[in-house]
Amino acid sequence: MNTITFPYRPTLLLTLLLVLAGCATGPERPPAGPDHSSRYTISQDRAPSGSVDVSRLEDAVPRYEPYRTAGNKSPYTVWGKQYTVMASADGYLQRGTASWYGEKFHGHKTSNGEIFDMYTMTAAHKNLPIPSYARVTNLENGRSVVVRVNDRGPFHGDRLIDLSYAAAKKLGYHNKGTATVEVAAITVTPDGRMTVAGEPVGPVGPAGDAPAAGGTNHSVFVQVGSFTAAAAAHTLSAQTRTLVSSKVRVKTVDTDAGRFHRVQVGPFANTVEAARAQQQLEKGGVAGSILLTDTH
Repeated sequence: MNTITFPYRPTLLLTLLLVLAGCATGPERPPAGPDHSSRYTISQDRAPSGSVDVSRLEDAVPRYEPYRTAGNKSPYTVWGKQYTVMASADGYLQRGTASWYGEKFHGHKTSNGEIFDMYTMTAAHKNLPIPSYARVTNLENGRSVVVRVNDRGPFHGDRLIDLSYAAAKKLGYHNKGTATVEVAAITVTPDGRMTVAGEPVGPVGPAGDAPAAGGTNHSVFVQVGSFTAAAAAHTLSAQTRTLVSSKVRVKTVDTDAGRFHRVQVGPFANTVEAARAQQQLEKGGVAGSILLTDTH
């Protein structure tokens, strides 16, 4: 009986062993729960490569925008947890942890169908109606920005708001990842009246003297922050005094939404002078200020 032999081929044997090993271990499995990353080009979020200068990036400009159907379904469920969208942002004021999102989501649609741009002043929030505007203050350094909320999230832990990478960099926490912040909703009515966390702050015209009411001595002020904590207000006040030659005050007011400590620069005779002070403040790193009329 003839015996048939096969030549020994080490490379073939090694290939078979590798294939068998691959079948034994299988591909890396995603974590438990739905996989929401398949539509993104990268799996992990990250900052853009290279240095990004945000010093000249302007805050979002609050204006009246009716709430849209897209992005405002309520209630909605993410990862088994149910969330409710607020009927109105008026009077909203909360403190919590802010995170940021960047390159993974850049160029993809937000919850209301817009395209996310990590270089613009936008944010994601679980409950504020879309679109909304909010002033976000980093309580660790007193910096403030104004963002437009057009997305949902963050859904990790107890985080309060997710800012675009650019907004986080303006607030100075892009390298840390998170910061403790105060979020105050900015609402604008169809006739132009504006409130911040329920506090009236306008309107103020683009030029000329501020309007007087009932003979009261009103002037224009630049408000750089409004806090529920007096210590945070005085910290920002001290920083502001190093940037401008005008007077800086902390004015404490009681409103229906609670007690607030407002950091204000002024008074100014008109909005032109106030705008110059705003420019000085922005150059010094204090952004997100607003103009308002107030009494001396």
